Amino acid sequence: MSSSSQSQTINKRKPIRIWVDGCFDMMHYGHANALRQAKAMGDFLVVGVHSDAEIEKHKGPTVMKEEERYAAVAACKWADLVVPDAPYITSLQVMDQYDCDFCVHGDDTTTTADGSDCYQEVKDAGRYRECKRTQGISTTELVGRMLLMTRDHHKRRSSIASVNNEDLSTFSSSPSQQNKSEVKISHFLPTSRRIVQFSEGREPNPGDKVVYVDGAFDLFHVGHVEFLKRAKNFGDYLLVGVHDDQTVNAIKGANNPLMNLHERVLSVLACRYVDEVIIGAPYSVDENVLYKVYKVDVVAHGNTDSLPDIDGRDPYENN
Repeated sequence: MSSSSQSQTINKRKPIRIWVDGCFDMMHYGHANALRQAKAMGDFLVVGVHSDAEIEKHKGPTVMKEEERYAAVAACKWADLVVPDAPYITSLQVMDQYDCDFCVHGDDTTTTADGSDCYQEVKDAGRYRECKRTQGISTTELVGRMLLMTRDHHKRRSSIASVNNEDLSTFSSSPSQQNKSEVKISHFLPTSRRIVQFSEGREPNPGDKVVYVDGAFDLFHVGHVEFLKRAKNFGDYLLVGVHDDQTVNAIKGANNPLMNLHERVLSVLACRYVDEVIIGAPYSVDENVLYKVYKVDVVAHGNTDSLPDIDGRDPYENN
């Protein structure tokens, strides 16, 4: 077969469509990571989101209402199509309706109210695949942090803000290329790799209008999504500064932020409107850094009043 014939055969290949479903309550980076892994198995990702009534029947009440959960999933950059009110029990009929080749779910068991496996029909048909569940994060875990009012989730480790893209890329190789000594370095290794996996690594094109916004982005929600969407409309490239744990806690007090810097950065990176993130951005916007280093054209902020910096200054007074 000639090279041109091979190329035509590849181009004619039917896109692999994947089905993923779930509650996606308080949509977090663990959910986003599952969608990322699923999307990597094919070409087009269809995400079914259960209704409040379905979840109430099989699992209990949700924290977020269904319309909020639908919008949160739609904002994830790996989701190509969102199916509202997806059945709690995954069926071949629904998968066929959306022309999906197989279903992907995390490596944990999901059951109905009577204890049956939600994916048994799909498994029996050989159209079930698994992805790795993200450790250390769940909706239950986040609710627990809110109720317990502890600061255990604030990580006291070397700042990831000081690591550049070249350093991060060394950790993005496949597991087969890593030796055992690398695994023992610290908790820092999976942190850097996950950021690489979530990041597009795209730089602004010549002539792009760069927009900058900043914030804590704690418990990333649809309000954040709408804000980032509107900010992106001011230009072509959206740069987001995420404040570190110590800064957020000094400004807001209590056990804020409820998610640590690493977790909040991943949540922001998973949003389809975001192009790049500054990790550990200063609370007060530094015009010299923004305009000279990042070539920012517009600094945007929401219509709520900003809390003053630790020294009492307005963080946007120079912009």
